[in-house]
Amino acid sequence: MGRARRRIAATAASLCLLALAPAACTGGGPGHAPQPTTSGGGEIVVASGLDVTGTDGVRQQLIQQWNSTPTGKQHPARLVELPGSADQQRSQLLGALQSGSSAYDVVNLDVTWVPEFAQAGLISPLDRRPGLDDADVIPSVAATARWKGHTYAAPFNSDVGLLYYRVDTLEDVGIDPSSYPGKATTWTQLQSLIRAVGEAPASDRPPGYQAGWTSQLDAYEGLTVNAVEAFESKDVRLTDADGRYTATTAGLRTGLTELKTRAGNDYTLPAALSSREAQSLSDFAAGRTDFLRHWPYAYGALFQTLDASQLAVAPLPGKAVLGGQDLAVSAGSPRARYALDLIAYLTRAESERCLLDAGFAATRKSAYTDPAVRCRLAPAAGPSVPTETHDMPRDPDGRPSYAAPILLPALTNAVQRPRTPYYGAFTQLLQSRLHDWLSNPDLTDPDQLADSLDTALAKILKGK
Repeated sequence: MGRARRRIAATAASLCLLALAPAACTGGGPGHAPQPTTSGGGEIVVASGLDVTGTDGVRQQLIQQWNSTPTGKQHPARLVELPGSADQQRSQLLGALQSGSSAYDVVNLDVTWVPEFAQAGLISPLDRRPGLDDADVIPSVAATARWKGHTYAAPFNSDVGLLYYRVDTLEDVGIDPSSYPGKATTWTQLQSLIRAVGEAPASDRPPGYQAGWTSQLDAYEGLTVNAVEAFESKDVRLTDADGRYTATTAGLRTGLTELKTRAGNDYTLPAALSSREAQSLSDFAAGRTDFLRHWPYAYGALFQTLDASQLAVAPLPGKAVLGGQDLAVSAGSPRARYALDLIAYLTRAESERCLLDAGFAATRKSAYTDPAVRCRLAPAAGPSVPTETHDMPRDPDGRPSYAAPILLPALTNAVQRPRTPYYGAFTQLLQSRLHDWLSNPDLTDPDQLADSLDTALAKILKGK
């Protein structure tokens, strides 16, 4: 019996606790909000989604460290984690900021929300604040914080699609995992590899093995991400940098065909069409599939139950989508001056190194490459990485071992989802139409869907 059959008995149950993740319009003009100058007293409140590094996670630890500094003692900060899905968190933030409430001074925005909040004048432009958009920030990541030529936020933690694969399963079916996947692997080569595993004797595969590949294809933001990755891999761009619709019916057909090859074939795990981050992570760890498209935090989560003889990670073939969150100052904050100081502290090189060590994707190049940049959390804040049975593999400087060779290039080469203040309407339309199409085995021809999407997207991206 292969090693994969002997090693997975308890994996699925333990991953259920590790796989939680947060994830993927109004009028007014960009730059409508004034530059932040007010300096009222009181607690600086930071609103954010769930920290995937767990209870008392690294974000909370960094805020605790800020509170121990001289400025932080005078102007302490408090982290408020918003409940619900990413869409629900967006609605909560929009409602609070549109009402003129000063409940939140700093908002941790998904990168796709920045144009919407900026266009509506709900966050303040930060063009004159030095250090928030400097050369150390990865250029593709820095671009997420800008809209219409202005900087509205500071990148806090980033994200990018990666390919995880089961080394033990490949070896058990007689495939050398050192040959590929790798940096030059194409999607076509990956498909061939997936099929080779599927054609191996069942006795060599893990018990419960179903299909070779899974991703997050439920009708939510994960499906939008997978679709954009498929489209961009075929050079199909839905918008320009200013959010204007640029696709054609022919381009949409090409992108839909590529998406179908990834999500609608026999090598795709059947559960993928109802999977989000947690389910796809659990399916992969349990051996039901060999290849997984997921985010960087999965590296640390998976290594809590697997080891380096079982698990490896590579760049995602084709184009990978950029994710992450950016910190912005609420336009109504009476504590904007100190909120800016807090943002500068949370996004400095040392803080980014702490985020990287804990499992996030850092936004600064120095966090990956400069040995002098270290995480020095205050003793009261605890360790930057929770103590677990297995820690992720690390390089000699203590970074996750894949960070410099794989994660940094992936972030540098990543593509963005459409930059538009109407992103909420855009993604809801795309999720609904694509999920219905992928879920219906009788719908294989993309022509009709391409025609209807072309009309609908052109309308929605004009705010109609």
